[in-house]
Amino acid sequence: MRRNIIIAAIVLVVLGIIAYLYFFTGGATITTAPGATTTTLPVAEQTATPPSGETGAPVLSPGVPLVVSARLIKISSGPVALGEVVVSKAATASSSAQTTVSFIERQSGNVFSYSVSAKTLTRTSNKTIPGIQSASWLPNASLAFVRYLSGNTFSTINTYGLPANGSGGFFLPQNLADISVSSTSVLTLASGVNGSAVSTERTDGTHASEIFTTPLSSIRVSFAGKNQYLVHTKPSASLAGDAFLVDSAGHFSRIAGPLTGLVARASPSGKWVLVSYTLNGAMQMELINTVTGSLFTLPVATIADKCVWTSNDSALYCGVPLNPPADTAYPDDWYQGVVHFSDRIWKIDAVGRYAQLVLDFNKETKDVLDAEALAIDPLATTLVFVNKNDGSLWSYQL
Repeated sequence: MRRNIIIAAIVLVVLGIIAYLYFFTGGATITTAPGATTTTLPVAEQTATPPSGETGAPVLSPGVPLVVSARLIKISSGPVALGEVVVSKAATASSSAQTTVSFIERQSGNVFSYSVSAKTLTRTSNKTIPGIQSASWLPNASLAFVRYLSGNTFSTINTYGLPANGSGGFFLPQNLADISVSSTSVLTLASGVNGSAVSTERTDGTHASEIFTTPLSSIRVSFAGKNQYLVHTKPSASLAGDAFLVDSAGHFSRIAGPLTGLVARASPSGKWVLVSYTLNGAMQMELINTVTGSLFTLPVATIADKCVWTSNDSALYCGVPLNPPADTAYPDDWYQGVVHFSDRIWKIDAVGRYAQLVLDFNKETKDVLDAEALAIDPLATTLVFVNKNDGSLWSYQL
């Protein structure tokens, strides 16, 4: 009898452990990469690499990938850090085509990889980095430059190169105002009361070199093709902004502005620049051909930060709001979360200059979509976006 009681107790303990793991991981199909460690990222001071070691912090899960329809998947139910990357590998004689989405869970800072075909999540790093504001990934998903605040008043901006497997890493200079990432280099912006300085360095954080300076202090900067950069003033509903192309010698050429609430986004080659702005309180959107100087007004309008270019410059995918609220200060109120949109996803053909409805989100799910941080794979097969309303991550098969 005593032996039976002991066996029953052991069975109950095992079942309790299984139930705990199931409910606290949401029943998800999630694996952890071999060698993944749990560490806490410190404030960047004099050290180049953060110390490692077990912290005892709980390892969280982004939840079960939810199949809403054959083409629409809710990858993460919880908030993710803004910025993800979609990598696609074409089929070969020895393997089938594969598409993966790499992203960072906002609450823990853990890195995850989602397989589009298998619909499974793999945790590739358990490194704990709470409070990440954004992540800028290398196109091959091997490393992300994460940005987070620290200090007693959370006034220090740290930028850290985080490998996808959590091993190693390095800091970039503190208090960078902006960064942009390509496959071979990182573009950094340092701004102050006397203006701004833009530099490039290798993706391993070495060989930093200043490209140009400007007396403008409130700007954003990004790549616009080879040896060319896009600079535009930070958008404001109360101030007119300008957009410029800058060559490797630091020469500025104005391509748009002054326009209220101006936001600009260059195509990968730099041939096209998408510009959004407001006119009499309403959103407007235009395409600029930087080679010919031609300007085309588009049939749909949104904020350019709600769009992503395809790798071949042929099209954009945008979250376009349906009946956006009137009497609102765009884009400021959207950035600040004062207003939220109910979006549909549209494809904009850059050559034909027409718009095509791709996804009517309300017809697929009861959730309301306010799309941001859109990303697309090089083969234009999978579109990924964050729902600003709750921070969840979604993918859609094109």
